[in-house]
Amino acid sequence: MEQMHTDSVQRLYRAFARLTTEEDCARFLEDLCTIKEVQDMAQRLDTAVLLDQGKNYQSIAKEVGISTATISRVSRCLNYGSGGYRRVLDDIKEEKS
Repeated sequence: MEQMHTDSVQRLYRAFARLTTEEDCARFLEDLCTIKEVQDMAQRLDTAVLLDQGKNYQSIAKEVGISTATISRVSRCLNYGSGGYRRVLDDIKEEKS
């Protein structure tokens, strides 16, 4: 986990924290990541949403087009991780209300 707290990674966190609009975020991600990397992250978030809704691995794999190994990783992070997915999912739910 020490790799997650280097000066470079901290700078990246601060860069994300400064983004205030979806357009700013989209521009930054388009410059920073490949299309595939952004799509992969979107699939992981979709997976977290579906897991939170109680969907099973097979239906998620079929719907999202993601491996069960990746679903398992997302599930582990959702349930035992640092709370990042939970925070975002709760914000999404609150926004829909």
